[in-house]
Amino acid sequence: MDKSNMKVCVIGLGYIGLPTAATLASNGYKVLGIDVNQNAVDTINAGNIHIVESGLEKLVKVAVERGNLLAKTAMSETDQCKIFMIAVPTPFMENKKPDLRFVQAAIESLAPHLKRGDCVVLESTSPVGTTAKIASWIKDLRPDLSVPEENVEADYDINIAYCPERVLPGKILFEIVHNDRIIGGLTKNCADKVQAFYETFVKGECITTKARTAAMCKLTENAYRDVNIAFANELSMICDEQGIDVWELRELANRHPRVNVLKPGPGVGGHCIAVDPWFIVNASPERSRLIKTAREVNDYKPNYLVQQIQKKLQHIESPRILCLGLSYKPNVDDLRESPAVEVVKLLAKNKHFQVYVCEPHVDVLPEELLAFNNVSLCDYQEISLDDFDHFERLVEHDIFMNLKTNQAAEEVVA
Repeated sequence: MDKSNMKVCVIGLGYIGLPTAATLASNGYKVLGIDVNQNAVDTINAGNIHIVESGLEKLVKVAVERGNLLAKTAMSETDQCKIFMIAVPTPFMENKKPDLRFVQAAIESLAPHLKRGDCVVLESTSPVGTTAKIASWIKDLRPDLSVPEENVEADYDINIAYCPERVLPGKILFEIVHNDRIIGGLTKNCADKVQAFYETFVKGECITTKARTAAMCKLTENAYRDVNIAFANELSMICDEQGIDVWELRELANRHPRVNVLKPGPGVGGHCIAVDPWFIVNASPERSRLIKTAREVNDYKPNYLVQQIQKKLQHIESPRILCLGLSYKPNVDDLRESPAVEVVKLLAKNKHFQVYVCEPHVDVLPEELLAFNNVSLCDYQEISLDDFDHFERLVEHDIFMNLKTNQAAEEVVA
């Protein structure tokens, strides 16, 4: 595949889009990145980054300096791209139904620039059937172009496929290249065309399938993890009720050669595991009882943890509580769907509590916590555990892991 004649447009320059754009640029592609956030665009064009990801800043700096990566808030008539990759958020609404407005907005922005032979690739985790909706939206927006129908092999102008990201924050740059990729085309020809593109920069195996299967594969991966985490979280609450040390129990149970109980924690966060299972539940509510229950267990865990903290501190008039970590997983700045944020918010609703938060990866509290007068962000290097009535390690950041104390302010077992 001739990279010099294959300009790539990446729409959405967040935790997936920017590393993807930088990876493509480092592999010789000319990459146009589109994001509605002007600050993000300006930051990238200055050779800097607006998110935390190991190795990304250097990659972006080199790509920008070499002229292989340019960020803009919108495409212009002169932007001629062959591959359009969509990496925008796909949250759910209050009723847990999928919200595809960002995906639809991305299609509306790229549709005027499509030409015969172009490829549109969705990377955002999405409900089954979203790829077919993209074809329908393009058909309405560009009646002059023919688009593929699902599983119908025929001549058409635009190739459309779904290739979900499956990376771990903190290791994104490595996993974008080395992980296997599942490529689901609306037709086999669509899948083959997009496979040829991914094989130019992916060292893992690129496997083709139908678009619906690829979408369900991504949802299955995260629902599987969610169910296993829910088992650990539910077990920790049962052990607490029965006076059993869940950590000792887990260590003993995992000595069985076919048992691997995961670590319990304050819940499940992030844009994938905390969201994707609801896409399955929404599509098949009568057949996804286990997946739905697992989601409910993990969503409830912050409430349970706060109840235990309140019980422990009920005899202290105005306790000072230290919460270590706000992100959804260790060593990243991503607060999306973070159970740690939920724990702090629930604690702050008790006006008698003074809540102090240490999160080394952010400079300010998230907006949902700024509304509380009894929550303060503090520097981990400038505090002493002896100043608090209770502390809770909500996130296992490396900087927190050497913390030792023999005092009574120890954390509640998660």
